[in-house]
Amino acid sequence: MEASAQPVVYQKLLLWEPSLELEEEEDEEEISMPLVLDLWQPQDSGAGGLLGVWVRLGAALLLLVLGCALAARQFQAKAGSTGSLGSATPRPSGHAHRPGVFHHGAAISPTATCSHLGRELLVAGGNVVDAGVGAALCLAVVHPHATGLGATFWGLFLNSSSGNVTALTSGPARTLAPGLGLPAALPTLHLLHTHFGRLPWPRLLEGPIMLAEEGFEVDAALARALTAQGTKGLCPLLCHTNGTFLGLGARATNPKLAAVLRRATLTPTLDLAEGALLSLLARDLGLEGPSVGPTPTLEPALQLPMPQGTLFTTPGPSAGPDLLALLRAALHSGVPSPDPCPLLLPTSGTPESSVLATVDSSGSVLLLASSLNSSFGSGHLSPSTGVLLNNLEAGSAAGAWACPLILQGGLDDTEADVLGLVASGTPSVARAMTHALLRHLAGPQTQVQQGLTESHSACGQGTLLQVAVHAEHAHVASVPDGCCPFQGF
Repeated sequence: MEASAQPVVYQKLLLWEPSLELEEEEDEEEISMPLVLDLWQPQDSGAGGLLGVWVRLGAALLLLVLGCALAARQFQAKAGSTGSLGSATPRPSGHAHRPGVFHHGAAISPTATCSHLGRELLVAGGNVVDAGVGAALCLAVVHPHATGLGATFWGLFLNSSSGNVTALTSGPARTLAPGLGLPAALPTLHLLHTHFGRLPWPRLLEGPIMLAEEGFEVDAALARALTAQGTKGLCPLLCHTNGTFLGLGARATNPKLAAVLRRATLTPTLDLAEGALLSLLARDLGLEGPSVGPTPTLEPALQLPMPQGTLFTTPGPSAGPDLLALLRAALHSGVPSPDPCPLLLPTSGTPESSVLATVDSSGSVLLLASSLNSSFGSGHLSPSTGVLLNNLEAGSAAGAWACPLILQGGLDDTEADVLGLVASGTPSVARAMTHALLRHLAGPQTQVQQGLTESHSACGQGTLLQVAVHAEHAHVASVPDGCCPFQGF
């Protein structure tokens, strides 16, 4: 939080005091001498008088210098160190880091708005779970083509205090009606926050509610998705009054979604809020009653001991087990560096997904991946809630697009204490993540200190986010470079 500026108070200083700490005494006499002497005022004559003038002038200059120093210190405390795409972070000590390196913590996501919201929650005293959940709810508002309250979530959380790594899942895919998946985002994110968050739950929803009520700008990713999708099922949320879809830079609002989020902050328990959401959805769909709510879970992450530390990922039905199998095979073969990136052509079945990550310099990491399955999910917009439902069928492989990973270094690891990778938009995410990790293991110091390069992309497709903790600093990067804005301090 920014420090408020205070006026500089000049007080009598003891010149032999080594510190700048000033103690007031009730009986201390105030200085009556002006800081700037009137040299035209008659002074005592003689050498003694002239010496007195110079002594007083020197004291005044000393007070002025000390006052300037105090003012500069307050100014530095007030100037928050915000990191953004392509900006370094100056510190009061005068040194700066390359973009993506921060002293305390950072958030990285597909939009600057949501990354900034994550950073604000960190600055407000929240932890990486608060920042990640807040950013995820933000994305649910501004990126309805890739995620939302109707999305399914997978997550991986490393708690630096306990050293435990926990996997988050929305539970088995379930449907409200044929082709319309059961919304699971709110209970899933709330479950994660209840166990590991620090800030009050309503605080995390303030930013998303404001964006849904006051409006958000259609960015390039959403504009591209609208161009490909058209307006079928998306009006009036993402359409002009004449029925054409909103273009790049247009402003959209979702007041119904804002009402759902506000209800989630006011209801005593989230179960009641989720029940109210399901009742509204059932009414929109003409169903007799609400479906049974989703069953999100928190469970221990899968582990793979490695020479460089321990690898963690999500259990099935995500792609985590496939990732571990590929890594075991690669490590068993003893190949020092990975083969060239396999040719993975996009297919119509590639799920639309969204990823984000938060990290702090103590070593805590949260990776989140979410998906509506298809772009805009089912394309069915609930008029009473402003929620786009996913189109997953019951029993489908709800997490084949997800396998976030965390590599926690061993005791002898002096290069990178923690590494986190999460990818989206690739038809074979496990192979892409395997390739990215092996490239990292081939030269971890260079990658952590200089960030990712295009050669470490998710096999030339999709998005790859990297977060790391190295030398008591938080590092964030993405491929393609510049695809995902970051904010930190």
